Amino acid sequence: MNKLERTLQLLDESTVQSPSGLLRSKDSVRYLQQQTREEQRQLGASGLGESMMLDSVQDVGLYRTVGEMEPAGGGLSGSQLSLVAGSTVSYTNANVREASKQLCEEFLQVLQRYSNASDVFEATEELVKSLDDTLVQLNNASKQLLPTGRERRLHAEEMWLNAERDTWRLMICLYRDRLITQKQDSEMDDLPLVNSEQTIISHLYGGNANLREYQIIVDWLEQMALRQQQTELGHYMNRTVAWENTLHQLLEVGQTAFGSGRALVKGLDPDAPIREKLPLHDLDMEDQTQLAKQVFRAIRQGRLKEAQIKCENYGQAWKAALLEGWRLHHDPNYDRENVSLAREPIEGNPRRDLWKKFAWQMAESRMLDPYTKATIGSLCGHLDSMVEVLSEHSWNDMLWAYLKAQIDIRVESEIRSHCVKSYLPMPDRYWNGKMSLEQIFDALEAHKNARISLAAKDVDKVIQKYIMLDDIPELMRTVDGWLEGTEVVLIPQMLRFLTHFVMFLRQIGKTFQEDIGDRVVKRYVEYLSTLGSAHMVAFYTAALPPAMQLLLYSQFLQTISDSQQRKQALEQAYNFGLDVPTITVYTVEWYRALEATEDELAPIASGRLTELDEQKISSLEWLTFYPDQRGELLWQSNTLIRYFLARRSIEAARKTFAVIPADTMELIFTHYGSKDDIPCREEVSIREYLCYQTYLAAIQGYNDWCQLFYNGKPKPPPAVKLSNFTERVTSEHREATYRKELSNWELRVAELTNVTRDLLYNVLLFPEAGWLVDTDTTKPPPDDDEDWLHRAVQMENLRKLCIPEIVLLLHQLHTLTERYSENLLLADVLSSETRKLYSVFPKHKLAETLIKIAESSLTLMNARKDPFVGDAAKK
Repeated sequence: MNKLERTLQLLDESTVQSPSGLLRSKDSVRYLQQQTREEQRQLGASGLGESMMLDSVQDVGLYRTVGEMEPAGGGLSGSQLSLVAGSTVSYTNANVREASKQLCEEFLQVLQRYSNASDVFEATEELVKSLDDTLVQLNNASKQLLPTGRERRLHAEEMWLNAERDTWRLMICLYRDRLITQKQDSEMDDLPLVNSEQTIISHLYGGNANLREYQIIVDWLEQMALRQQQTELGHYMNRTVAWENTLHQLLEVGQTAFGSGRALVKGLDPDAPIREKLPLHDLDMEDQTQLAKQVFRAIRQGRLKEAQIKCENYGQAWKAALLEGWRLHHDPNYDRENVSLAREPIEGNPRRDLWKKFAWQMAESRMLDPYTKATIGSLCGHLDSMVEVLSEHSWNDMLWAYLKAQIDIRVESEIRSHCVKSYLPMPDRYWNGKMSLEQIFDALEAHKNARISLAAKDVDKVIQKYIMLDDIPELMRTVDGWLEGTEVVLIPQMLRFLTHFVMFLRQIGKTFQEDIGDRVVKRYVEYLSTLGSAHMVAFYTAALPPAMQLLLYSQFLQTISDSQQRKQALEQAYNFGLDVPTITVYTVEWYRALEATEDELAPIASGRLTELDEQKISSLEWLTFYPDQRGELLWQSNTLIRYFLARRSIEAARKTFAVIPADTMELIFTHYGSKDDIPCREEVSIREYLCYQTYLAAIQGYNDWCQLFYNGKPKPPPAVKLSNFTERVTSEHREATYRKELSNWELRVAELTNVTRDLLYNVLLFPEAGWLVDTDTTKPPPDDDEDWLHRAVQMENLRKLCIPEIVLLLHQLHTLTERYSENLLLADVLSSETRKLYSVFPKHKLAETLIKIAESSLTLMNARKDPFVGDAAKK
């Protein structure tokens, strides 16, 4: 085979390539790779090289492991992991990732523009347009980096976008027919015997939905092949005579510069080479082979007219006429109602049965080249001739061949059943070739060519198969297996398609397993969450059941830490009808339920907060954005404060308290109108909030007092030896300054001691029932009785922990400031039956406290003061 022929063959193969081979199982991919390497080795040994590999570069499985994709000389970078080993395109994955993200946005915008069920096909066409634009952008971007003269290979995700676009187009064609055409077609009466083949078939297509769908699929496959066509090398003779080199040698014997050394045909009629069993001139034979390939390619692309034009341009008008013999006969003058002298032309071939009989014999002849037989076979329903040429091509080509044969058999059967003519019989093999669509797909899956049988298991082919069969339940079961299994890795772009496919089915009212559809959308939402787009996450989450909405959107909220982004996320959730109050509460409670590890608990002793503590406190912000959630904010904040106080993490409790906005109680009162209308839960939350406010203020006051008492006391000037008048004056000045500072410090300590004492007493003398004790109310408690009981137990434990602490702080405050008489009043407060503070003390702690108070009484007695009531009692 010379260089020109190899080049032309490569062009032939590239025009029928299809973006298949997507997502096979790992075992299938390994098998296919081994087979491909063996083919390359054999072709390389024969000198044919890469150009003879047909479209195998498009049929390698997607997403192999890194080990499988590494060449012998080293690994591939992330930007070079594409579907094709040895790809010449080195542009990074960033272009594809950015385009994929943009597609998610565009698909969402389309769904929002076409929300009505009546606009479903307009929406789908918009989706196809978005895919078209994206593929054009990727193609232009990659060509800029492509070395001159090198063929561009498709990136894996780019190949999926091609397959997805074709799948959407198939859905538009099929479901428009299923939802519109089939509903509009009324019950058609049986057709009586007529004389027009065209009328019979028109009636057949109008009443037979299966045949109509077969034809739709064939048209779709032909359009796919046409769109995948690359620039081909045309060979035209400007309508000159056929076989001009043979003619020239016959006319100019011995005068031809490049004559043939062997005997040539003596006649130039179309049957001469076969009849005389002699060859044409070598150049004419090469032209003849090239013409046969181009004609069949045009037929495969559904361009019969272009195929005939090619024949005429090669000077072979008889071959163009041969391609006309299949046309249905119709005489418009036969049933004319208005008889006139003018006659209308007869359409089609009146002896089509004779043409078909001989066409079948031509397709089986061994004297013709394979492409000519395949061309004739595609017009007369001869499957084997088409398979002979297409068996090394793609799954799409094989499906086209099978469907062409099935349509021809059904059309021929209908014509012979309803036409008054008598027809020549067709061979039994012709009628025995009838198959159903399910049988066709089974044959493709069991095809002897491994590339076709493996391609039948690809994600895009499986989806297209079940769409053609209209077996959505089985498709959804298969998709469910993809979601749960590990053999197929569903890339984000596939999840995007499957999600919108599910939404398409819902929009047209197609019944299927809704639970599987929900799982598909759920996986897509999980991917969108990684992109951080609240608008997209909220929209698709709203398409799920409430339980999934709660879980998924809460998981998305857990990834957001910025306040402005949090607010926007909740706004988007409200816009799409999500239950924001429930979602935010669930999110806060999820954080609150997280348990700290031993390593995280270690920094608590030094007053620092762990990362988990920070997250728990930060999560409360979700309840601050909307006024009607302030009651829930108080409830959740109080719960978290109880948790921190129980761990003695005062700083964490203080930060939790700071999250609550100052206007919270005002907004609660405004929301419910009056105090009497406030529910029980909000009412007790407000009281508990005030308890913590009082306690934290008391602790902060005591800390401030300790800071002043221990660290704020001025230090006396150091003693120095006075040797002269100047030093004595300086020393006296320092002493005077010290005494003044000490006096001011004593005044500040006395003042701050009074303030701190009052703050601490505010806890012990908290109004009504006391600190962290709910008041009696006639309002019903909340429904969640378990949380209510836990709260009661926790508050009682906190009283036992915090009140003794406050008493000890008061005792220490009075003792350090030598206010012993006030310690005696503290004993009266503890023993009072109004609040019964003594009941929260364990016996040993109560004994220790009373011993300390007794020591204050002893100190007063030693100072010759009243040891029982002290001087304060006289005021």
